[in-house]
Amino acid sequence: MERISLFYKPSVERLGITVNLRTVDDVQYQNRVRDFDFDITTTVWPQSVSPGNEQREWFGSLAADQPGSRNLGGIKNPAVDAIIERIIFAKSRVEQIAAAKALDRVLLWNVYCVPHFNYDQQRYVRWDRFSHPDPLPKYGVSGFPNIWWYDSDKAAKLKRS
Repeated sequence: MERISLFYKPSVERLGITVNLRTVDDVQYQNRVRDFDFDITTTVWPQSVSPGNEQREWFGSLAADQPGSRNLGGIKNPAVDAIIERIIFAKSRVEQIAAAKALDRVLLWNVYCVPHFNYDQQRYVRWDRFSHPDPLPKYGVSGFPNIWWYDSDKAAKLKRS
């Protein structure tokens, strides 16, 4: 993630903040993240199509001071806690979606993090010698390689080119 972090360096320095990027080994990184011993880091909050109690671990007040929790921003906000409970105990899908959108708005408004990329596609490289069902599954890495198959006609075209 160094190249992504370096992208912010000139902007942050224009604000008068000195930026020193330091790459550490895996063990030191894990120890620092576990103990919240960093000024800035990058992370991913993978979400399911049905968010639930994992939101407490990522954004809930009780996890903020718990070493090893995923609440890396140290968020302690009663409004966030209340919205998380609404997500978990929603009585309908519509209510759950509304609560999840509210959580998103509150987290962004409080600037706990700077979103730096969101990409709704999966990238991978392959020789064009495989075929797959159409349409592909909605979720996952296009089902690759589980539902793809070797296509001898496509492979033959590659050999000719």
